[in-house]
Amino acid sequence: MKNRAIKLVVSLVVMFIVSCNDPETVVTNIVHTDGSVTRKIEMKSTEKDAEKRFKNSELQVQFDRTWSVKDSAETHDKGDTVWVRRAEKHFKNADEINLAYKSDSGPDNEVHRYTEFKKSFRWFNTEYRFSEIIDKKLSYGYPLKDFLNNDERLYYYSPDEMKESKKESPDSLKYIMLNDTIGKKTDRWLSKNIVSEWIEEFSRLTAARSADISKDSLRSKEEEFVKIISANGIKFDSLWESGVILRKFIGSENALKYKVEADTALVKVTNSLLLNFKDYSIKTVMPGKLVNTNGYIDSSNNLLWPVKSEYFLAENYEMWAVSRITNRWAWVVSAIFLAFVAAGVTLRIIKKD
Repeated sequence: MKNRAIKLVVSLVVMFIVSCNDPETVVTNIVHTDGSVTRKIEMKSTEKDAEKRFKNSELQVQFDRTWSVKDSAETHDKGDTVWVRRAEKHFKNADEINLAYKSDSGPDNEVHRYTEFKKSFRWFNTEYRFSEIIDKKLSYGYPLKDFLNNDERLYYYSPDEMKESKKESPDSLKYIMLNDTIGKKTDRWLSKNIVSEWIEEFSRLTAARSADISKDSLRSKEEEFVKIISANGIKFDSLWESGVILRKFIGSENALKYKVEADTALVKVTNSLLLNFKDYSIKTVMPGKLVNTNGYIDSSNNLLWPVKSEYFLAENYEMWAVSRITNRWAWVVSAIFLAFVAAGVTLRIIKKD
């Protein structure tokens, strides 16, 4: 265990570094009133080597021979060639999509992804709700809402192109400062999640042989541990390996006694953060009129969500939309019924007269 590098600081940085996500991928769900979904995947790659381009094991969302696939080459404004692969398949229901996710062997198969569809009849209209959900990775983390307010979360989850557009707007200074504030808060949020997970894992590993370290006592020092991480930055690894940080946190005697358990817990937490995950985007087209969503409307009037690993670190990431279709027949039936009632009332009045 001592020979294995514990790169906690690397984990902190990796979560917020834009990784290579070639091919750039957008998944579009076209939801139908019967619950079936036409699913489209558009991938764009600048990889010149055809054998490396669109390798199935590297795709964010995989497809097989049952999909309709079409390849093309496009030229950007700068003259660069971009290779595009488009795949399409019609799924009978959300369960079929979920089965496809379960068999996915690509880089994003470490996370649990699934879809849900719900149809609600309300006489004058019918509502449809469709969602894509990714389960959280950490069991004892803190939700982001504990650190960011509503405006900050709205900006944080927005697509990158929207963020860049706001930074170049007349209110650019406002958004640059907002981005900086969010960065500082999310750094602390990530540190707090790491400490929380480490405490739980360390407590589990030492529970059978430790009478002098309780989970409650560790929880009482949680903020102290977070400050240690923030204060030491890139020195954290060396200070941890030398036992300096652990001694501060649990005392010299316990640091020596439980060094193996402490290292094991930290390695497990670090591995949970270092996901082999490639970002992509999801678009959804709902039947009828869109009435509610937590998604974003892009410049082309598409309903869009970015999918990034930090979004589902400590809480489930649900991308949902609700739409409504007016039941015209219900209005007609209601109108006819009211006409009969009105006619009946009128006849009674006439008879009385």
